[in-house]
Amino acid sequence: MQEIFIVAATGCPTGIAHTFMAAEALEQAAEELGVRIKVETHGQVGIENALTAEEIAAADGVIIAADKDVNANRFNGKRVVDVEVKAGISRPTELLQQIIDGTAPVRGGKSAPVPADAGTATDDGDHGLFGDTRVVAGQKFQPRDLYKHLMNGVSYMLPFVVGGGVLVALSFLWGIYSADPEHPEQYNEFAAMLKTIGGTSMSLMVPVLSAFIADSIGKRPALVVGLVTGLLAATAGTGFLGGIVTGFLSGYGMLLLGKLLEPLPKALNGLKAIFIFPVLGAFLFGSITYLLSNPMKDINTGLQNFLTGFQDSSPIVLGLIIGAMCAFDMGGPVNKAAYVTGVALLGNGNYFFMAAVSAACITPPLVTGFAALFFRKAFDARTRDAAYVNFALGSTHITEGAIPFAARNPIVVIPILMLSSAISAVLTLLLQVQVPAPHGGFLVLPVVTNGLQWVLAILAGSIVGGVIYGAYMQRKAAAPSAATTPQEALV
Repeated sequence: MQEIFIVAATGCPTGIAHTFMAAEALEQAAEELGVRIKVETHGQVGIENALTAEEIAAADGVIIAADKDVNANRFNGKRVVDVEVKAGISRPTELLQQIIDGTAPVRGGKSAPVPADAGTATDDGDHGLFGDTRVVAGQKFQPRDLYKHLMNGVSYMLPFVVGGGVLVALSFLWGIYSADPEHPEQYNEFAAMLKTIGGTSMSLMVPVLSAFIADSIGKRPALVVGLVTGLLAATAGTGFLGGIVTGFLSGYGMLLLGKLLEPLPKALNGLKAIFIFPVLGAFLFGSITYLLSNPMKDINTGLQNFLTGFQDSSPIVLGLIIGAMCAFDMGGPVNKAAYVTGVALLGNGNYFFMAAVSAACITPPLVTGFAALFFRKAFDARTRDAAYVNFALGSTHITEGAIPFAARNPIVVIPILMLSSAISAVLTLLLQVQVPAPHGGFLVLPVVTNGLQWVLAILAGSIVGGVIYGAYMQRKAAAPSAATTPQEALV
């Protein structure tokens, strides 16, 4: 009997943890089922272990476990299981079994041509000097596509915000007015340079977000228009909202434009890519962006004022909301809604909200670590080791380390984690902590305002949660009829 061969692609918005956890889970499940698998990862450093066209052609099926664009069109004509990245972590055997049993649906659309030189993950047809220049369409719309397109933009945007935010914060080490040449006491030329570089990086947040939302929808022609409209929106002061609106406008707008121009002779395809698409696209959707800029700016200002008012008048309520959202699905859509809002406010100079979000994201893994530390006998050796590793993961803002612990008993464990994160977030807001970078955890402590208070706030929430979770696990382990043993605590 011929060996079953499956290919897969994993990717998450931040490209740090979920991406590789899903890949590892799929590889382990494939080994247990006796099937061969190759997993391509779309992490923050780019594509690794890229699939070749021959491997895709030879595969019995494809698993896409991703919340961002992984160039799925190259899998057209194959049996494809397309799920969120968390499904790749929590139920890899089930996904593989769909391919093995032949129950996975065949992905529609014309499959991309296979080049003679067996290209890799970026080979999806219509190659040339400027790479892929097609406006891609033909797949049936699914609501989850909107989330994937948005997260694709966030994934590319994050490094600009992280790099820029940290550099701007570093410039303040010489004083709050260190970049002001008219301030005789604090001005420092090096600090001014840091702020200029960091500010430039931060200013690219909205255009890059817009460009890669559009690219996820309509590929290269949409990316060009998305970048133009995103820059227009950013210049008009529309903020993060402008990047989202122009990204989707440019992406789906270019799909429509491509459909309308299909009757043109094929001999004009090259002209369409280099002239017609950028000229018409930039004019049409740039004009719409120009008209929408003022309303979007007003909405953005209103949202910022609303959140700032919440922060000033009711930090406890805001902290409870942020904590509950961040720990609810630990990297899923609810978590990302809070996280993306924090990133957006960073661009407006509000570092308080991001401080609370970061605290709420750091806490869940630390809860599991403290639980295993305080209640050693409630966890088996393997589970304790995983919990101790979570001290390192949590300290670097990798919330996903808590997922395996929550997955076995979500009804009990997730509320404990939500309470813990809420405590950390509330204390962070009350102590007026400011965090200028959306990632890095304790690694960015040198640029955190009130950094010691921030650490204490996170430890308070984590220790409270660790005691509650550990006590629960101890009671569960002691119960003779326990449905879940300590060994089952880790998935």
